[in-house]
Amino acid sequence: MMAAEGGLNPLIPHPIEIVLAVVFFAILLLIVAKKIVPAFEQTYAERTAAIEGGIAAAETKQAEADAKLAELDKQLSEARHEAARIREEAREQGAAIVSEMREQAQAEASRIVESGKAQIEAERQQAVTSLRAEVGTLATGLAGRIVGESLEDEARQSRVVERFLADLESNQSGVN
Repeated sequence: MMAAEGGLNPLIPHPIEIVLAVVFFAILLLIVAKKIVPAFEQTYAERTAAIEGGIAAAETKQAEADAKLAELDKQLSEARHEAARIREEAREQGAAIVSEMREQAQAEASRIVESGKAQIEAERQQAVTSLRAEVGTLATGLAGRIVGESLEDEARQSRVVERFLADLESNQSGVN
């Protein structure tokens, strides 16, 4: 009823309350604008700088890692080439050693064959000399019996043996 008499409407606030609400809102807005917004802006700027610094640091680290990876790839490639070169040198040295050992074996075999031939020749000469002496002794004994005289004289014995052996050798060469 009061509202019908020109009284205040409960749905519409008093003008002083509206003015006070606007003043308090303006003061609150001013405090927020002066104190809280700069703090948010500073925190935002710090976080932005930290994120950008982190991104820059990550990009720097990535570039360093890429450079180190390229360097390691290069070193690995050089190591592979070096290993291939060393293997090739070892193969060549092995072939040279095998060749040298074959030559040494051939030389040793030739030396052994020559030594064997020399030893066989020496033994043959010794056998011929021994055989000649034995044949000479037998021949002088036989000749002494046939002739009936002693062939004790060295010179005579030597001539008889030489003549007998010469006759024997001429008979053998005539048969062959």
